[in-house]
Amino acid sequence: MSVETLEKLPRNYPRVFIPTDLEVRGFEDVKPYFDKLLAGDVETVDALELWLRNLSEIGSVIGEVGTRIHIRSTVDTTNVEYKKDFMNWVKNIEPKLKPVYQELNKKFAASPARAALDKDYYGIFERSVTTQLELFRDENIPLETELSKLTNTYDEIMGGITVEFDGKEFTPQRMAKFQLEPDRALRERAWRATAERRLLEKDNLNELYEKQIRVREQIAANAGFDNFRDYQFKAFERFDYTPADCDKYAEAVESVVLPAVKRQQDRRRSAMGLENLRPWDLGVDPQGRPPLKPFEEVAKLKQGCSTIFHSVDDQLGSQFDTMQQLGLLDLDNRKGKAPGGYQSTLDEVRLPFIFMNAVGVDSDVRTLLHEGGHAFHAFAAASQKLAGYRSAPMEFSEVASMAMELLGSPHIDEFYDGDDLVRARREFLEDIISYLPWYATIDQFQQWVYTHKGHGVDERLDAWVQTFRRFNGGVDYSGLEEIERHRWQAQGHLYWVPFYYIEYAIAQIGALQVWLNAKQDRPNALKQYRHALSLGGSKPLPELFKAAGGKFGMDAETLKPLVAALEEEIESIG
Repeated sequence: MSVETLEKLPRNYPRVFIPTDLEVRGFEDVKPYFDKLLAGDVETVDALELWLRNLSEIGSVIGEVGTRIHIRSTVDTTNVEYKKDFMNWVKNIEPKLKPVYQELNKKFAASPARAALDKDYYGIFERSVTTQLELFRDENIPLETELSKLTNTYDEIMGGITVEFDGKEFTPQRMAKFQLEPDRALRERAWRATAERRLLEKDNLNELYEKQIRVREQIAANAGFDNFRDYQFKAFERFDYTPADCDKYAEAVESVVLPAVKRQQDRRRSAMGLENLRPWDLGVDPQGRPPLKPFEEVAKLKQGCSTIFHSVDDQLGSQFDTMQQLGLLDLDNRKGKAPGGYQSTLDEVRLPFIFMNAVGVDSDVRTLLHEGGHAFHAFAAASQKLAGYRSAPMEFSEVASMAMELLGSPHIDEFYDGDDLVRARREFLEDIISYLPWYATIDQFQQWVYTHKGHGVDERLDAWVQTFRRFNGGVDYSGLEEIERHRWQAQGHLYWVPFYYIEYAIAQIGALQVWLNAKQDRPNALKQYRHALSLGGSKPLPELFKAAGGKFGMDAETLKPLVAALEEEIESIG
């Protein structure tokens, strides 16, 4: 995202508390307004609500500065100025904000008018403030700064990886296209080339993760927790489920999902005439047909997804078109760009930005539908009074995105027809089943990492292999043990946001319920979905799921009918 693009964005929510022409370059620019809040009147309900609106405004202004800096650091990891801005943010701005917000939280908590606030609306906000007060420690500020710098190091390492293959240089994302080719020998060579190139970074990535673990453990200890897992659960404000519930999900995967995965693997192995499935046999069409090619140019991806969004709901389509017109999409893959994809909201203008690495494969369509769901969530919740309510808990934020993949799936004839359309729809549903064990794998691995203090690198790698094999199904990694042992390093969430992964499982359960509702009554299901998105983070998880027409749960009883429905739908597709 360019500076010019940002400067041209419409400001539909004018500033009231902070001068319109104030440009925030550093903490000193906003300090006078924080001082006003710290000295502000919170004695009556009216005064407190005005104070909260002003707090939301300053939070949005400074939050957008940080978001812009982060976006620029990912669109070009080689840009020296972008990196300098990022490091300035994490070293000189973020550390100054945290103690100020702690004092503001104290002021809110001590307000005599707080008890008279409408608990139905402000209850979640109060709970969040109380949690932040309990967790805050001055000594953790420099540690959190260190973690931000270490996370940026991961992006630099992964963003700098290129693979030499058949005389050409590719990013790992572009190398993934070879996994769709019918030529098995080609797939194996490409898979090995990418995996072995990543393996060259294994020591750097092991060392980096080791540093992150030790810093995170110290943060938890400073806050009075026995381990970082328990600290992070509270920091994520997970009041509606526990690590024991995550264990129940893992057990449900073993009893309900893995049998379905193995049935899929058996069909694939039989169709391909193989004795064993290898890692390079999982993405290709089992009938040996050439890869699905939904588009050649990113412009076609934008155009096609716009049509899909309009087919789902005209207003959603118009919102996506607005993003295109405002330059809020960075979709193409290129050297030096950070890996992965995300949606990030520019807090002050209340507009979403989508980042991804499209290379012309089927998963690119799904990714844009997914990130589009996040973007529609940002649009829907933009009018919430409190800045903290303009985003939802991560478990429900992912319902917004995963449900949009499912709601958009009936309309992917914008990219395919004939056999390709059947293939795309079938593979999409099969992938949902295939990914459910991966969520358990990443979550269970992290639970082990952060509840076994003082473990060494080799112990950690052993724990990974044991966890990976528990949920792997029947894919043969013989002869690939060193690659298998470090496979987790490509999962950025482990470095970026520890324990942010079980959310995908919880959200997929919610999204599948939205999908089943839509099969029965599509207009009503979409109405419920839109209403739930508009609530943002103003309600607890069970209420958000209920508003979307679903039930919050992650056990075998909840999962079993959803997996059965997926298998039934796959069979009906043929």
